Amino acid sequence: MPSVMLRKNQDGKISFYVAKKDLEETIVEMEFNGPEQWGGDVSLTDGSRYHIPPMSELKLPITVRAKRIDAADD
Repeated sequence: MPSVMLRKNQDGKISFYVAKKDLEETIVEMEFNGPEQWGGDVSLTDGSRYHIPPMSELKLPITVRAKRIDAADD
């Protein structure tokens, strides 16, 4: 499970950055995205999917552990 940095980009969307893979994409869909809970399965602009353990509060920037859930990663 890589560590990923989440932060707001210039457009106000959440950027997903994996330093070890030099991957930076924007989150286009998030399973939980409300004031009480955020995270879960997320989809990125390149089509890949990751799971971020759901958390109660989103304070950006933040570094979290994420697990890739793509079929290609099996």
